[in-house]
Amino acid sequence: MPAADLLVGPLLRRVVGTQATIWVETSAPATVTVRTADGATGTASTFSAYQHHYALVVVSGLTPDTATSYEVLLDGEPVWPQPRPYRPSIIRTRATDDREQPVRLVFGSCRETTQRATARRLPPDALDAYARGLAATGDPADLPDLLVLLGDQVYADETSPTVRRLLRRRRRRPVGAPVDQVVSFDEYTKLYLESWRAPETRWLLSTVPNVMIFDDHEIVDDWNTSAAWRADARAQPWWGERISSGLASYWVYQHLGNLAPEEIAADPLYAKVTVAEDATDVLREFGHRVDRESDLAHDPERWRAVQYQWSFALDVGRTRLVMVDNRCSRVLASGRRAMLPPGEWSWLVNQTHGSYDHLVVGSSLPWLLPPGIHHVEAWNEVLADSHRRWVADAAEKLRRALDLEHWAAFRRSFDALGKLFARIGGGTPDGATRPRREPGQPGQPVESDPSPPPASISVLGGDVHHSYVARARFADPAVVTPVHQLTCSPLHNQVPAGMRPLLRLGWSPVLAMAARALSRTAGTDRPPLRWTKLAGPYFGNAIGTLRHDGRTAEVTISGTTSAGALHEVMRRDLTSG
Repeated sequence: MPAADLLVGPLLRRVVGTQATIWVETSAPATVTVRTADGATGTASTFSAYQHHYALVVVSGLTPDTATSYEVLLDGEPVWPQPRPYRPSIIRTRATDDREQPVRLVFGSCRETTQRATARRLPPDALDAYARGLAATGDPADLPDLLVLLGDQVYADETSPTVRRLLRRRRRRPVGAPVDQVVSFDEYTKLYLESWRAPETRWLLSTVPNVMIFDDHEIVDDWNTSAAWRADARAQPWWGERISSGLASYWVYQHLGNLAPEEIAADPLYAKVTVAEDATDVLREFGHRVDRESDLAHDPERWRAVQYQWSFALDVGRTRLVMVDNRCSRVLASGRRAMLPPGEWSWLVNQTHGSYDHLVVGSSLPWLLPPGIHHVEAWNEVLADSHRRWVADAAEKLRRALDLEHWAAFRRSFDALGKLFARIGGGTPDGATRPRREPGQPGQPVESDPSPPPASISVLGGDVHHSYVARARFADPAVVTPVHQLTCSPLHNQVPAGMRPLLRLGWSPVLAMAARALSRTAGTDRPPLRWTKLAGPYFGNAIGTLRHDGRTAEVTISGTTSAGALHEVMRRDLTSG
C-alpha cells in the first residue's frame, strides 16, 4: 500500500479550553497524529467511506493563552506543514479565565470556487483576500477567535468548468442526472477538494477555528422550499442518490468538525462510522433517513425516530453563538410551516438561557429582509396554502421563481424568533427571570438567576448576495437590548445587476407600505416588530467581522478591491443609541 498523503486539510475546527480538533482527508487509510511545538498531541485512525478516508483528531494538553505551531503526521511521517508561501499553521488558545478577553467572529457566505476555476468573471474572493491580509501580519493576536461560514460553501448545482469536465467523463451516472450537477458522494468530494485546496484558503482553515452550516446550494437551489417542491424533486430518478450523498458529504466535510471534543464521542453517527470497516452503507442510510425529517417534522414522535440535529451552539468568552439549521428540518406541512420542528425550537430557546454578554444567532437565511420583500414573502406563503387550487399553484410557481422562502415565508417562525428576542432583551427569556445555564452544557437551566439582559443580540445571515445592517425595533420599552440583522454575502459570487435596484427599493418606506397593503389582502397580521436599515446594501464580495469587548459590540463589513485586497465598506456600533 502506498504511503498516505493529505488530500484536504488540515482544518482547525474547534479550540475549546486546552483541546482542539483537526480534520483531515487522506489518500489512504492511516494513523493521523497532530503534534504541537510545545508538546500537545492527538492521534486518531482514519475511517473509510466511498473509498475516501477521513479523521478527526482531538489534540489535548494545549497551554492556555498561547499560540503554537503544529505538524501533521501520517503513520509517523510528517506531511504538514508543506513548503508554501505562508507561515506555519498555528493553534491559538484563549486564557483560562477569558471573561474579559475580547471576542472576534469573522463571517460570510456564498462562495463559488476561486476565480481560476470559475467560468464567470467575478470580483476577487473575499475569503482569499482576508487570508492574505491575515498571513501578512504575522501576529497571532490578529487571529480571530472563529470563522463562521453561513452556507453555500460549495455549489452542487452550479459547478465550475473543471468539475463539469469531470462529470462528462463519468460513464455511470443515475438516469436523468443533470450533466452539469454533482450527484454521487465521490462527485461531492471534488467540490470540497476544489474549494479548500487553494493555498490561501488552506492556510486560513488550518489556522483559524471554523464552524459551518449549510444552505440550499450544498444540495440544490430552493432545497426544501415547500412540500410541493419535495414531491417534484423525489419524482426525479436521480434524486435519491443526490440527497443521500449531499447530506452524507455535508456531515463528513462540514458538520463533523462543528462538534466540540466532548460532543464527538456522543455523536451516534460518528460512533458507527469509526467502528465500521467500510462506512459507505452507514452514511448512505443516514442520508436517506434524515432527509425524511421534513416529512415528519410536524409529528414529534415520528420525527424523533429520524431526527439528526444539525443546529449547534458554543461559547467563546462571554459570547454565545447558536447556529441554526434553516434547511433540512423545516416543517413543510400546509398551515404549519416552520423553520424548526417543535423539538428543535425548544432546544433553541434553551440555548438562549444562561449568563453571557452577547447572543449571536447564525442563520444561513437573513431573519430581517428589506421590508418590501418581507411582506411579499408573507403574502405568498398565505396564498400557497389557499384551498383554491389555482391560487395555490400560482403562488407556488411564484415562490420558486423568486426564491420566496426566507424567514418571512415561515411567518410562524419569524414571529416566534422576534418574540424570543424581545423576552431576552427585556431580561426574561422564559417570561420570568433569566435562568442560569453553565456554558456549553445542554439540558434545562440549573437555577433561577436574575442576570441582566445581554448587551447585544445579533443575527448573522447570508444567502442574498448583498450585505447590510438592520436594527429591530420593539414596541415594548422594556426591551433594552439592541437586536440587529448582520447580513454578509457573498464571499465570492455576485447578484445580477438587474436585481440591485429592486433590492435597494425593498427598503423604501413607500414600497414597504404598498407591499404591506398587498400582504393584508391575504389576511396576514402585522409583524410584532419594525426594523430599519442602518447601513448598506453593498453588492460586492465581502467578509464581516463582529467584535465584542466587554459590553460593547461592533460590526465591520470589508469588501474586495479589484486588486484583491480588502477595504472597509461599513462599520457600526451595535450597543449605543
